[in-house]
Amino acid sequence: MSGEASTTRKAVAAAQRIVVKVGSSSLTTASGGLDQDRLDALVDTVSRRVVDGGQVVLVSSGAIAAGIAPLGLRRRPRDLASQQAAASVGQQALAHAYAESFSRHDLIVGQVLLTADDVVRRGHYRNAQRTLDRLLGLGAVPVVNENDTVATHEIRFGDNDRLAALVSHLVGADALVLLSDVDALYDGDPRRGGASAIREVNGEEDMVGVRAGSAGASGLGTGGMASKVEAARVACTSGIPVLLTSAALADRALGPADVGTAFAATGSRLSARRFWLAHAAGASGRLWLDDGAVTAVVRRRRSLLAAGITAVEGAFDGGDVVELVAPSGEVVARGVVAYDAGELPQLIGRSSHELPPEQRREVVHADDLVPLR
Repeated sequence: MSGEASTTRKAVAAAQRIVVKVGSSSLTTASGGLDQDRLDALVDTVSRRVVDGGQVVLVSSGAIAAGIAPLGLRRRPRDLASQQAAASVGQQALAHAYAESFSRHDLIVGQVLLTADDVVRRGHYRNAQRTLDRLLGLGAVPVVNENDTVATHEIRFGDNDRLAALVSHLVGADALVLLSDVDALYDGDPRRGGASAIREVNGEEDMVGVRAGSAGASGLGTGGMASKVEAARVACTSGIPVLLTSAALADRALGPADVGTAFAATGSRLSARRFWLAHAAGASGRLWLDDGAVTAVVRRRRSLLAAGITAVEGAFDGGDVVELVAPSGEVVARGVVAYDAGELPQLIGRSSHELPPEQRREVVHADDLVPLR
């Protein structure tokens, strides 16, 4: 790239605390097993950033892929039990490889394995936050991965791109760098020709017409470009700029940041609680709203009252997180509901003055509500 760097790229280049996510295909061979040369090259780049005074959290895929060859498997397993077995073997190999590689630079590695439960549950979220912050304060390099050995389909992040976006907010990162096997975001499939790289994304308007694909050709990962774009959206709407490029260009990504696609931060920093509500907590149900309630909740930041609800979905208790849905079907907000699911059908559509005094409280209070648009 040429010309003056964008504000986003300058922010990534100057970031004091940065989260770097690397995918399986960038660390392993096609047949499984770690590619030590690629891993060492990444560690060299990260280490330079740390030695220069920065703090780096490395979110690394590769545990399942690293366990394929040692277990004699021909390809990435599809069943959960085999994935967990491969992760058990591969996680050990991955942690050892990182510890040995970083030791060449006299740096200590701290392994942090997370499940979705660790960010969905507020208590776990705070514990993970404190642990990561302390590791960074002690000069260590936290290496984070999903705990595939114990995670189930119901409590998985789904891919480490989403995990990286959540960790970025968890540690108060100044930037997020997503490394994969593709050098940038393209407006089409770059393997088919005719696609153009998108260098700057300053808002949703820059994504119109872009079709992001799923998992890559190697078959070793679970993410793909679609998950990276969604991770970038989560980070950017929470005030964190993002740079997306290939692991082969990590040196420049963590240097002048003049490669790949830069996603500008489009939102303000959320408090830990509001970020948890918007992106980390699992939703137990849905409340469908009329147009008036959507306007009140999204534009006016008002509490949700029973009068604006048209339908209730799911089985939830008071204190659970629910999604608030517009008539079009779009999820426009998330919040902590004050009623059990069984209590609401008799209240919905009714004005406060029509209800008994004990039922006139807000269904979702404004302080427990986060608009998503």
